[in-house]
Amino acid sequence: MRGVSRRVQQLLRPKLHKDSFYYTELLNLCKTTDNVKKAHAQVVVRGHEQDPFIAARLIDKYSHFSNLDHARKVFDNLSEPDVFCCNVVIKVYANADPFGEALKVYDAMRWRGITPNYYTYPFVLKACGAEGASKKGRVIHGHAVKCGMDLDLFVGNALVAFYAKCQDVEVSRKVFDEIPHRDIVSWNSMISGYTVNGYVDDAILLFYDMLRDESVGGPDHATFVTVLPAFAQAADIHAGYWIHCYIVKTRMGLDSAVGTGLISLYSNCGYVRMARAIFDRISDRSVIVWSAIIRCYGTHGLAQEALALFRQLVGAGLRPDGVVFLCLLSACSHAGLLEQGWHLFNAMETYGVAKSEAHYACIVDLLGRAGDLEKAVEFIQSMPIQPGKNIYGALLGACRIHKNMELAELAAEKLFVLDPDNAGRYVILAQMYEDAERWQDAARVRKVVKDKEIKKPIGYSSVELESGHQKFGVNDETHVHTTQIFQILHSLDRIMGKETRAM
Repeated sequence: MRGVSRRVQQLLRPKLHKDSFYYTELLNLCKTTDNVKKAHAQVVVRGHEQDPFIAARLIDKYSHFSNLDHARKVFDNLSEPDVFCCNVVIKVYANADPFGEALKVYDAMRWRGITPNYYTYPFVLKACGAEGASKKGRVIHGHAVKCGMDLDLFVGNALVAFYAKCQDVEVSRKVFDEIPHRDIVSWNSMISGYTVNGYVDDAILLFYDMLRDESVGGPDHATFVTVLPAFAQAADIHAGYWIHCYIVKTRMGLDSAVGTGLISLYSNCGYVRMARAIFDRISDRSVIVWSAIIRCYGTHGLAQEALALFRQLVGAGLRPDGVVFLCLLSACSHAGLLEQGWHLFNAMETYGVAKSEAHYACIVDLLGRAGDLEKAVEFIQSMPIQPGKNIYGALLGACRIHKNMELAELAAEKLFVLDPDNAGRYVILAQMYEDAERWQDAARVRKVVKDKEIKKPIGYSSVELESGHQKFGVNDETHVHTTQIFQILHSLDRIMGKETRAM
């Protein structure tokens, strides 16, 4: 550092001839904002402040130190900025809030007659996605088409990511299919778009398509980060084994991102020991990794182990976040650890963690499962935030467990306003009425569901075959081999009947 500092001082000394290459070298050596400001002052004194190349380097350097105000002043001071300078500013705002400023700079450059190039569109589309500016992004997509740049690889990848970010997965896939020569980023962007938007099966199928594309050269770190959550939701243990082996064979290494995905996958498949083995192998454990393993233990009823991990997390000098506490509170709730749950809830303030509705809902669930419905109601009434659907959902679930019909009706009344399209709320109340033999009330609730055309998610079973997972709903007749399947089921039923009678 001392050598660099002396070099900066030497370059800052007055010279007779200084050009843009000199200032580029000088700015590259600047390691602090103060040094950048000194170099900037020299640029102004020497009359180079209108040089677009030097201005672009100053903007980039100021943004590197998160000094966006100075970066913007350099840009605004240019009387004739070029496309390179505009791209640098758009890139700066695309990577840091306020993202909307990137769109303003883009509009200003077009108004000035500066033609965007292949580097402009990826940055401005990224800003549109971060800002959630769906309409603006579509307009910019139109601009790219008019300029003939929409089929460029980098622009295409940016469009795939943009539409996925705006939850328009169908258009995202259409753009993906139209990219002439896809690279690994193209595949990763589309897989990520499917996973984030809940299209788990599509993400998995696309991943296998990518493996068959010889031009890609195999999955990389980003691929596994994007596809592992999909395999975790599908609880595909064979895929987990394959990915785990691939990482070991290629010596890719287990970092926090990939490790978290594997922990979640093994956890969802019931392999707690494997999840713990992955956790133990990760050297740079982030809070996200700790959350994943704590959730793993809590999900499988090992609340004490989850609490022990929390103590280790704190002992390691890490600060737990809201997700960690959510996992712990959920574990305590399912294990009936009322005292520990309350202690953790009250300890959140000690660690500077804000309490969200989900945390309050866990306490309502904790009290409800313990049978203390009266205290749960008092807790809801004393909450500093407005109770939402999660709160009353937890209360309704507790009422069902303990068959408190009167309180269930009150909770359901709130839910029908807060969460009117959730068929599960109506079904729970209707089933409670049926258990209490209040048939007319049950019929009334079910009629509301029918009249409002509230769709209940269809339950299904998943069978793992060599060709992948096959899903079957209740009385499902959509499979191409439906006739043969039902014939075999009837045959098995007859065989089982004969065996039962023989016993």
